[in-house]
Amino acid sequence: MTSMTHDGPQITGGVDTHGLTHHAAVVDPVGRHLADREFPATIRGYRDLLDWMRTHGTLAAVGVEGTGGLSP
Repeated sequence: MTSMTHDGPQITGGVDTHGLTHHAAVVDPVGRHLADREFPATIRGYRDLLDWMRTHGTLAAVGVEGTGGLSP
């Protein structure tokens, strides 16, 4: 049986989406800022973003902010 446990503290990630880039941040369980970084909005960028978040601890949740508006 494969274990799904991870080392490190639980962290929460957040992503602010933009057209060509996404800005990501990670916080600890009490909301303290650990790090933030910008990634390209590409398949490779999404993979790098997720890998980067996971270097800071066990990823418990991720929130994504994005506004999608339609022009009249």
